[in-house]
Amino acid sequence: MTILKTQSNSYVISILSVVTISLLGLLVRDVIDYKIFGYLLLFLVSILAIFLDIKPVLLSAVLSALALDFLFIKPYYTLHIDNAQDALLLLLFFIITLINAVLTFKIKRMQKAIHIKEARANTMKLYNTLLDSLSHELRTPIAAIIGSIDTLQQNNVTLSAEIKTNLFNEIANASMKLNYQVENLLNMSRLESGYIQPKIDWCDVKELIYNVCNRLTDELKQHKLEIETEDNLPLFKLDYGLMEQILYNLIYNATQYTPKGAKIRIEAKYEVDADYEVHIDLIKKCVITISDDGYGFPKDEINKAFDKFYRLQNSKTGGTGLGLSIVKGFVEAQHGTIKLTNSDDGGAVFEMTFAVDCLATNTVQNE
Repeated sequence: MTILKTQSNSYVISILSVVTISLLGLLVRDVIDYKIFGYLLLFLVSILAIFLDIKPVLLSAVLSALALDFLFIKPYYTLHIDNAQDALLLLLFFIITLINAVLTFKIKRMQKAIHIKEARANTMKLYNTLLDSLSHELRTPIAAIIGSIDTLQQNNVTLSAEIKTNLFNEIANASMKLNYQVENLLNMSRLESGYIQPKIDWCDVKELIYNVCNRLTDELKQHKLEIETEDNLPLFKLDYGLMEQILYNLIYNATQYTPKGAKIRIEAKYEVDADYEVHIDLIKKCVITISDDGYGFPKDEINKAFDKFYRLQNSKTGGTGLGLSIVKGFVEAQHGTIKLTNSDDGGAVFEMTFAVDCLATNTVQNE
């Protein structure tokens, strides 16, 4: 039913377009040469060929020829033509109109086919890239889990308590890595489908940072962690779950792409807009910065850092290349911005800014 209705609408549009141009032409028929109306009708058919299917376009071509003969070539209001010149002109107009309609439609169809082919090629490229990444990223933790379980299940081998603890820790760490990869895939799927609907509520950014760092205790063991937040940092209206994933991905990346002993610094503060004195509405900016003193990003790769599946060319660390693209998507879903730069010392600096409502913590305590 929907397809039939769409086709019917196309025919109506085709007919009304020719009728409208013809009626407008009648108003100035006595002062403008009829050949000009022929050009206008030819142009109309070309425009319709871009947007409509071939059958409505052919109908408009036939109607245009009939309208030109009936309304604009003397004698008026008859299909009779007095001289051979006008008859030849009308015949050529009809042929050119039909050819133009068909060619325009074919060009449109070819362009559509090219777009479909390019989309399929890009999809296959992303699919192959994802498979290549996951074949390593998922296989490694799975192999660790299977190997540890096999060792624990061997009845003919006596394992000490320390070895068993290490094996259980190996299983736990591998499981966390698997969960991280699966979460990234699910989050990317949500971003691609436009399913992200932030659940905005009052969020304690300071508490959030410490919770994420506690989840990454093992990864942060080999690094120097610095957390700096203002004493009276207010609550901000953000999505706690999205912010947790944002911070997790950024801090996790910092642990993976910096050498052992590198410093990872997390800073949270709020800034007041310049016109705050005029518009006292408690709208401020929450600024969260995550930086390190590692190797930073090559200048020619900084602009590609947030692209899907993109990994640093000279990086020895694996990964699917989804972490930073998810971070960018989650930040923008909350109407925030994220900027990546290199510090003067060479490390990476991620700065996120959210223009959101805030609430002083002492107000909450008093209440």
